[in-house]
Amino acid sequence: MIGPGVQPRMLMLAVAVVLGLSGCRQEAGSAPPQQLPQVEVVTVTTQTVPDEPEFIGQAEASRPVEIRSQVTGILKAVLYPEGRDVKKGDRLYQIDPVPFQAAAAGAKAKIAQAEAKVVQAKQDLARVKPLLADQAVSQKDVDDAIAADLSAKAAVQGAKADLIKAQFDLDNTLIIAPIAGLIERSRYYEGRLVSAQTDLLTTIHRVDPMYVVVSVPETFLLKRQRDIEQKKIEHPGVYQLRGVLKLMDGTLYPQEGVLDLMEPGLRTETGSRQVRMTFANPKRALLPGQFVNVKFKGDAKPNAVLIPQRSVQQGPQGPFVYVVGPEDKIEIRNVQASAWQGDQWLIDSGLQTGERVVVNGLMKIGPGALVNAVPLGAVPSTETAPPTEPKQG
Repeated sequence: MIGPGVQPRMLMLAVAVVLGLSGCRQEAGSAPPQQLPQVEVVTVTTQTVPDEPEFIGQAEASRPVEIRSQVTGILKAVLYPEGRDVKKGDRLYQIDPVPFQAAAAGAKAKIAQAEAKVVQAKQDLARVKPLLADQAVSQKDVDDAIAADLSAKAAVQGAKADLIKAQFDLDNTLIIAPIAGLIERSRYYEGRLVSAQTDLLTTIHRVDPMYVVVSVPETFLLKRQRDIEQKKIEHPGVYQLRGVLKLMDGTLYPQEGVLDLMEPGLRTETGSRQVRMTFANPKRALLPGQFVNVKFKGDAKPNAVLIPQRSVQQGPQGPFVYVVGPEDKIEIRNVQASAWQGDQWLIDSGLQTGERVVVNGLMKIGPGALVNAVPLGAVPSTETAPPTEPKQG
Protein backbone atom coordinates (compact mmCIF):
# COMPACT_ATOMS: atom_id res chain seq x y z
CA MET A 1 0.00 0.00 0.00
CA ILE A 2 1.38 3.38 -1.08
CA GLY A 3 1.41 6.17 1.42
CA PRO A 4 -0.23 9.53 0.75
CA GLY A 5 3.15 11.37 0.44
CA VAL A 6 4.58 9.01 -2.20
CA GLN A 7 1.72 9.28 -4.70
CA PRO A 8 2.22 12.99 -5.59
CA ARG A 9 5.96 12.48 -6.05
CA MET A 10 5.43 9.60 -8.52
CA LEU A 11 2.95 11.70 -10.47
CA MET A 12 5.44 14.55 -10.80
CA LEU A 13 8.16 12.13 -11.99
CA ALA A 14 5.86 10.72 -14.68
CA VAL A 15 5.06 14.20 -15.93
CA ALA A 16 8.80 15.08 -16.14
CA VAL A 17 9.53 11.95 -18.17
CA VAL A 18 6.70 12.72 -20.63
CA LEU A 19 7.88 16.31 -21.04
CA GLY A 20 11.50 15.18 -21.60
CA LEU A 21 10.54 12.75 -24.32
CA SER A 22 8.42 15.40 -25.99
CA GLY A 23 11.36 17.84 -26.01
CA CYS A 24 13.69 15.23 -27.55
CA ARG A 25 11.25 14.56 -30.37
CA GLN A 26 10.92 18.29 -30.98
CA GLU A 27 14.74 18.75 -31.19
CA ALA A 28 15.08 15.79 -33.54
CA GLY A 29 12.39 17.08 -35.81
CA SER A 30 13.86 20.61 -35.96
CA ALA A 31 17.57 19.60 -36.73
CA PRO A 32 18.75 21.18 -40.07
CA PRO A 33 19.71 18.81 -42.93
CA GLN A 34 23.43 17.87 -43.23
CA GLN A 35 25.37 20.16 -45.63
CA LEU A 36 27.17 18.72 -48.66
CA PRO A 37 30.97 19.10 -48.70
CA GLN A 38 32.01 22.00 -50.90
CA VAL A 39 34.80 21.43 -53.44
CA GLU A 40 36.46 23.74 -55.94
CA VAL A 41 36.74 22.46 -59.49
CA VAL A 42 38.25 23.38 -62.86
CA THR A 43 36.54 22.55 -66.12
CA VAL A 44 38.72 20.63 -68.58
CA THR A 45 39.60 22.56 -71.73
CA THR A 46 42.18 22.01 -74.48
CA GLN A 47 44.86 24.37 -75.71
CA THR A 48 48.10 24.42 -77.66
CA VAL A 49 51.11 24.39 -75.36
CA PRO A 50 54.87 24.29 -75.97
CA ASP A 51 56.35 20.79 -75.99
CA GLU A 52 59.89 21.30 -74.72
CA PRO A 53 61.78 18.10 -73.86
CA GLU A 54 64.87 18.41 -71.69
CA PHE A 55 68.12 16.44 -71.80
CA ILE A 56 71.54 16.55 -70.21
CA GLY A 57 74.21 17.90 -72.55
CA GLN A 58 77.94 18.51 -72.40
CA ALA A 59 79.69 21.63 -73.62
CA GLU A 60 82.71 21.38 -75.89
CA ALA A 61 84.89 23.86 -77.74
CA SER A 62 83.75 24.70 -81.24
CA ARG A 63 87.35 24.32 -82.43
CA PRO A 64 89.87 22.30 -80.38
CA VAL A 65 93.18 22.78 -82.22
CA GLU A 66 96.20 20.66 -81.35
CA ILE A 67 99.56 22.40 -81.48
CA ARG A 68 102.43 20.26 -82.78
CA SER A 69 105.84 21.12 -84.15
CA GLN A 70 106.41 20.62 -87.87
CA VAL A 71 110.16 20.23 -87.33
CA THR A 72 112.26 18.07 -85.03
CA GLY A 73 114.47 20.08 -82.70
CA ILE A 74 115.25 21.33 -79.23
CA LEU A 75 112.58 23.45 -77.57
CA LYS A 76 114.21 26.77 -76.70
CA ALA A 77 111.32 28.78 -75.21
CA VAL A 78 107.67 28.66 -74.22
CA LEU A 79 106.35 32.09 -75.17
CA TYR A 80 102.72 32.21 -73.99
CA PRO A 81 100.93 32.52 -70.60
CA GLU A 82 99.36 29.15 -69.89
CA GLY A 83 95.61 28.80 -69.43
CA ARG A 84 94.74 32.22 -70.84
CA ASP A 85 93.37 33.77 -74.00
CA VAL A 86 95.61 33.90 -77.03
CA LYS A 87 95.02 35.68 -80.32
CA LYS A 88 95.55 34.32 -83.78
CA GLY A 89 99.21 34.85 -84.68
CA ASP A 90 100.51 35.02 -81.09
CA ARG A 91 103.91 33.37 -80.58
CA LEU A 92 103.72 30.10 -78.64
CA TYR A 93 107.02 28.18 -78.94
CA GLN A 94 110.52 28.68 -80.27
CA ILE A 95 112.47 25.68 -81.58
CA ASP A 96 116.26 26.12 -81.80
CA PRO A 97 116.60 27.76 -85.24
CA VAL A 98 120.39 27.41 -85.73
CA PRO A 99 120.40 24.04 -87.55
CA PHE A 100 117.64 25.24 -89.84
CA GLN A 101 119.39 28.54 -90.54
CA ALA A 102 122.41 26.53 -91.63
CA ALA A 103 120.25 24.32 -93.86
CA ALA A 104 118.70 27.38 -95.49
CA ALA A 105 122.11 28.93 -96.08
CA GLY A 106 123.36 25.66 -97.59
CA ALA A 107 120.35 25.56 -99.92
CA LYS A 108 121.09 29.08 -101.11
CA ALA A 109 124.71 28.11 -101.77
CA LYS A 110 123.59 25.15 -103.85
CA ILE A 111 121.43 27.45 -105.94
CA ALA A 112 124.44 29.67 -106.64
CA GLN A 113 126.55 26.63 -107.53
CA ALA A 114 123.87 25.30 -109.86
CA GLU A 115 123.46 28.67 -111.56
CA ALA A 116 127.22 28.79 -112.15
CA LYS A 117 127.05 25.41 -113.87
CA VAL A 118 124.25 26.73 -116.06
CA VAL A 119 126.51 29.55 -117.23
CA GLN A 120 129.33 27.09 -117.96
CA ALA A 121 127.00 24.74 -119.83
CA LYS A 122 125.69 27.61 -121.99
CA GLN A 123 129.21 28.67 -122.86
CA ASP A 124 130.24 25.11 -123.77
CA LEU A 125 127.21 24.73 -126.01
CA ALA A 126 127.90 28.08 -127.68
CA ARG A 127 131.46 26.95 -128.50
CA VAL A 128 130.68 23.54 -129.96
CA LYS A 129 127.67 24.45 -132.12
CA PRO A 130 129.69 26.46 -134.75
CA LEU A 131 132.33 23.72 -134.91
CA LEU A 132 129.79 21.16 -136.03
CA ALA A 133 129.35 22.95 -139.38
CA ASP A 134 133.11 22.71 -139.99
CA GLN A 135 133.00 19.07 -138.82
CA ALA A 136 135.55 19.99 -136.16
CA VAL A 137 133.40 18.20 -133.57
CA SER A 138 131.04 15.28 -133.82
CA GLN A 139 127.29 15.39 -133.46
CA LYS A 140 127.68 13.53 -130.13
CA ASP A 141 129.77 16.37 -128.75
CA VAL A 142 126.99 18.82 -129.57
CA ASP A 143 124.35 16.53 -128.06
CA ASP A 144 126.40 16.18 -124.88
CA ALA A 145 126.72 19.97 -124.60
CA ILE A 146 122.94 20.40 -125.00
CA ALA A 147 122.27 17.74 -122.34
CA ALA A 148 124.74 19.38 -119.97
CA ASP A 149 122.95 22.72 -120.40
CA LEU A 150 119.55 21.18 -119.66
CA SER A 151 120.93 19.27 -116.68
CA ALA A 152 122.44 22.44 -115.22
CA LYS A 153 119.09 24.22 -115.50
CA ALA A 154 117.33 21.29 -113.79
CA ALA A 155 119.90 21.39 -111.00
CA VAL A 156 118.99 25.03 -110.39
CA GLN A 157 115.31 24.09 -110.02
CA GLY A 158 116.20 21.29 -107.60
CA ALA A 159 118.33 23.64 -105.51
CA LYS A 160 115.52 26.17 -105.35
CA ALA A 161 113.14 23.44 -104.15
CA ASP A 162 115.61 22.53 -101.41
CA LEU A 163 115.68 26.18 -100.37
CA ILE A 164 111.88 26.27 -100.13
CA LYS A 165 111.93 23.24 -97.82
CA ALA A 166 114.77 24.67 -95.74
CA GLN A 167 113.03 28.03 -95.44
CA PHE A 168 109.76 26.30 -94.49
CA ASP A 169 111.53 24.41 -91.69
CA LEU A 170 113.23 27.57 -90.49
CA ASP A 171 109.97 29.51 -90.42
CA ASN A 172 108.31 26.71 -88.44
CA THR A 173 110.86 26.89 -85.66
CA LEU A 174 108.62 29.71 -84.42
CA ILE A 175 105.21 28.16 -83.62
CA ILE A 176 102.31 30.62 -83.66
CA ALA A 177 98.62 30.33 -82.70
CA PRO A 178 96.48 29.35 -85.72
CA ILE A 179 93.23 30.51 -84.01
CA ALA A 180 92.14 32.66 -81.09
CA GLY A 181 90.92 30.94 -77.93
CA LEU A 182 91.81 29.54 -74.53
CA ILE A 183 95.11 27.70 -74.46
CA GLU A 184 96.00 24.80 -72.19
CA ARG A 185 99.19 24.39 -70.21
CA SER A 186 102.26 23.32 -72.12
CA ARG A 187 103.10 19.64 -72.07
CA TYR A 188 106.81 20.26 -72.78
CA TYR A 189 109.25 22.93 -71.68
CA GLU A 190 112.70 24.29 -72.54
CA GLY A 191 115.38 21.72 -73.39
CA ARG A 192 112.99 19.01 -74.57
CA LEU A 193 113.62 17.36 -77.94
CA VAL A 194 110.30 17.47 -79.77
CA SER A 195 109.55 15.32 -82.79
CA ALA A 196 107.93 16.69 -85.90
CA GLN A 197 104.15 16.08 -86.11
CA THR A 198 104.30 13.60 -83.21
CA ASP A 199 104.60 15.33 -79.85
CA LEU A 200 101.49 17.25 -78.76
CA LEU A 201 102.69 20.52 -77.26
CA THR A 202 99.36 22.02 -76.19
CA THR A 203 95.76 22.60 -77.34
CA ILE A 204 93.84 25.80 -78.09
CA HIS A 205 90.06 25.79 -77.53
CA ARG A 206 87.85 28.23 -79.39
CA VAL A 207 85.14 28.86 -76.79
CA ASP A 208 83.09 31.52 -78.55
CA PRO A 209 80.87 30.11 -79.87
CA MET A 210 80.54 26.89 -77.88
CA TYR A 211 78.98 23.58 -78.86
CA VAL A 212 76.64 21.64 -76.55
CA VAL A 213 76.28 17.98 -77.50
CA VAL A 214 73.17 16.06 -76.41
CA SER A 215 72.56 12.32 -76.70
CA VAL A 216 68.87 11.76 -77.45
CA PRO A 217 67.61 8.22 -76.67
CA GLU A 218 66.29 6.13 -79.53
CA THR A 219 63.01 5.51 -77.68
CA PHE A 220 62.32 9.24 -77.51
CA LEU A 221 63.11 9.69 -81.21
CA LEU A 222 60.75 6.88 -82.22
CA LYS A 223 57.88 8.21 -80.10
CA ARG A 224 58.43 11.77 -81.30
CA GLN A 225 58.38 10.60 -84.93
CA ARG A 226 55.06 8.80 -84.35
CA ASP A 227 53.56 11.82 -82.60
CA ILE A 228 54.56 14.07 -85.50
CA GLU A 229 53.05 11.70 -88.05
CA GLN A 230 49.82 11.45 -86.01
CA LYS A 231 49.63 15.26 -85.67
CA LYS A 232 50.00 15.04 -81.90
CA ILE A 233 53.04 17.30 -82.15
CA GLU A 234 53.49 20.38 -84.33
CA HIS A 235 57.09 20.23 -85.55
CA PRO A 236 58.74 23.07 -87.52
CA GLY A 237 61.73 20.96 -88.62
CA VAL A 238 64.88 19.75 -86.88
CA TYR A 239 67.07 22.69 -87.85
CA GLN A 240 64.42 25.20 -86.75
CA LEU A 241 64.68 24.07 -83.11
CA ARG A 242 66.30 26.31 -80.53
CA GLY A 243 67.90 25.54 -77.20
CA VAL A 244 67.81 27.04 -73.71
CA LEU A 245 70.44 26.08 -71.15
CA LYS A 246 70.13 25.68 -67.41
CA LEU A 247 73.43 25.48 -65.56
CA MET A 248 74.07 23.02 -62.77
CA ASP A 249 73.35 25.67 -60.10
CA GLY A 250 69.88 26.20 -61.58
CA THR A 251 70.55 29.54 -63.29
CA LEU A 252 69.45 30.09 -66.88
CA TYR A 253 72.10 30.81 -69.50
CA PRO A 254 71.22 34.15 -71.14
CA GLN A 255 72.09 33.17 -74.72
CA GLU A 256 69.72 31.03 -76.81
CA GLY A 257 71.29 28.39 -79.05
CA VAL A 258 70.45 26.94 -82.45
CA LEU A 259 70.54 23.31 -83.53
CA ASP A 260 73.12 22.98 -86.30
CA LEU A 261 73.95 19.27 -86.44
CA MET A 262 72.11 15.98 -86.06
CA GLU A 263 74.31 12.94 -86.55
CA PRO A 264 73.04 10.66 -89.33
CA GLY A 265 73.20 7.48 -87.25
CA LEU A 266 72.89 6.08 -83.74
CA ARG A 267 75.81 5.42 -81.42
CA THR A 268 75.89 1.66 -80.97
CA GLU A 269 77.33 1.79 -77.45
CA THR A 270 74.51 3.99 -76.08
CA GLY A 271 71.60 3.54 -78.50
CA SER A 272 71.26 7.31 -78.84
CA ARG A 273 71.60 9.93 -81.55
CA GLN A 274 73.83 12.91 -80.99
CA VAL A 275 72.53 16.43 -81.54
CA ARG A 276 74.68 19.55 -81.44
CA MET A 277 73.63 23.09 -80.57
CA THR A 278 75.71 26.25 -80.95
CA PHE A 279 75.66 28.97 -78.28
CA ALA A 280 77.36 32.36 -78.24
CA ASN A 281 79.77 32.53 -75.30
CA PRO A 282 81.16 36.07 -75.08
CA LYS A 283 81.66 35.99 -71.30
CA ARG A 284 83.25 32.51 -71.15
CA ALA A 285 80.42 31.26 -68.93
CA LEU A 286 80.49 27.91 -70.75
CA LEU A 287 83.66 25.83 -70.59
CA PRO A 288 84.68 22.61 -72.35
CA GLY A 289 83.46 19.52 -70.49
CA GLN A 290 80.73 21.38 -68.56
CA PHE A 291 77.41 19.56 -68.04
CA VAL A 292 74.22 21.54 -68.64
CA ASN A 293 70.48 20.95 -68.90
CA VAL A 294 69.21 21.60 -72.44
CA LYS A 295 65.58 22.44 -73.21
CA PHE A 296 64.58 22.11 -76.86
CA LYS A 297 62.16 24.83 -77.99
CA GLY A 298 60.08 24.98 -81.15
CA ASP A 299 57.68 22.03 -80.96
CA ALA A 300 54.08 22.47 -79.77
CA LYS A 301 51.38 20.11 -78.54
CA PRO A 302 47.85 20.88 -79.81
CA ASN A 303 44.67 19.91 -77.92
CA ALA A 304 46.59 19.62 -74.67
CA VAL A 305 44.85 19.25 -71.29
CA LEU A 306 46.37 21.12 -68.33
CA ILE A 307 45.12 20.83 -64.74
CA PRO A 308 46.58 22.15 -61.44
CA GLN A 309 49.29 19.96 -59.96
CA ARG A 310 47.56 19.59 -56.59
CA SER A 311 44.52 17.97 -58.21
CA VAL A 312 46.60 14.93 -59.29
CA GLN A 313 46.87 12.23 -56.62
CA GLN A 314 48.91 9.05 -56.49
CA GLY A 315 47.20 5.67 -56.02
CA PRO A 316 48.06 1.97 -56.31
CA GLN A 317 47.25 2.06 -60.03
CA GLY A 318 49.18 5.28 -60.66
CA PRO A 319 48.06 8.90 -60.89
CA PHE A 320 44.35 9.73 -60.60
CA VAL A 321 42.01 12.68 -60.12
CA TYR A 322 38.57 13.19 -58.59
CA VAL A 323 35.94 14.16 -61.16
CA VAL A 324 32.50 15.57 -60.32
CA GLY A 325 29.96 13.62 -62.38
CA PRO A 326 26.69 14.85 -63.90
CA GLU A 327 24.78 14.12 -60.65
CA ASP A 328 27.41 15.91 -58.52
CA LYS A 329 28.84 12.58 -57.38
CA ILE A 330 32.59 12.03 -57.05
CA GLU A 331 34.24 9.65 -59.50
CA ILE A 332 37.84 8.43 -59.56
CA ARG A 333 39.53 8.86 -62.93
CA ASN A 334 42.92 7.31 -63.74
CA VAL A 335 45.03 9.66 -65.86
CA GLN A 336 48.37 9.69 -67.60
CA ALA A 337 50.32 12.76 -66.49
CA SER A 338 53.41 13.26 -68.62
CA ALA A 339 55.08 16.55 -67.71
CA TRP A 340 54.85 19.73 -65.69
CA GLN A 341 53.96 23.01 -67.36
CA GLY A 342 54.65 25.61 -64.69
CA ASP A 343 52.29 24.72 -61.80
CA GLN A 344 50.12 22.43 -63.92
CA TRP A 345 50.24 18.84 -65.09
CA LEU A 346 50.03 17.98 -68.77
CA ILE A 347 47.49 15.15 -69.04
CA ASP A 348 47.98 12.84 -72.01
CA SER A 349 44.88 10.68 -71.44
CA GLY A 350 42.01 10.06 -69.01
CA LEU A 351 40.08 13.33 -69.20
CA GLN A 352 37.57 14.77 -71.66
CA THR A 353 36.71 18.35 -72.49
CA GLY A 354 34.01 19.75 -70.19
CA GLU A 355 34.64 17.43 -67.24
CA ARG A 356 35.01 18.98 -63.78
CA VAL A 357 38.18 18.09 -61.84
CA VAL A 358 38.38 18.65 -58.10
CA VAL A 359 41.25 20.93 -57.05
CA ASN A 360 40.39 22.01 -53.47
CA GLY A 361 38.44 20.03 -50.89
CA LEU A 362 40.15 16.71 -51.59
CA MET A 363 40.37 15.81 -47.89
CA LYS A 364 36.57 15.91 -47.48
CA ILE A 365 35.48 13.57 -50.28
CA GLY A 366 35.59 10.00 -51.47
CA PRO A 367 34.26 7.95 -54.41
CA GLY A 368 30.47 8.26 -54.75
CA ALA A 369 30.15 11.21 -52.37
CA LEU A 370 27.68 13.98 -53.18
CA VAL A 371 29.37 17.38 -53.28
CA ASN A 372 28.65 21.01 -53.87
CA ALA A 373 31.01 21.94 -56.74
CA VAL A 374 32.02 25.59 -57.19
CA PRO A 375 34.56 27.07 -59.63
CA LEU A 376 38.15 27.33 -58.47
CA GLY A 377 38.78 30.60 -56.65
CA ALA A 378 35.15 31.17 -55.71
CA VAL A 379 35.96 30.65 -52.01
CA PRO A 380 39.22 31.07 -50.06
CA SER A 381 41.23 27.84 -50.09
CA THR A 382 42.10 26.29 -46.73
CA GLU A 383 44.05 23.32 -48.08
CA THR A 384 47.79 23.40 -48.40
CA ALA A 385 48.39 19.81 -49.45
CA PRO A 386 51.46 19.63 -51.70
CA PRO A 387 51.11 18.35 -55.26
CA THR A 388 51.80 14.68 -55.78
CA GLU A 389 54.16 13.79 -58.58
CA PRO A 390 52.96 10.71 -60.50
CA LYS A 391 55.37 7.98 -61.39
CA GLN A 392 56.58 8.34 -64.92
CA GLY A 393 56.21 5.28 -67.08
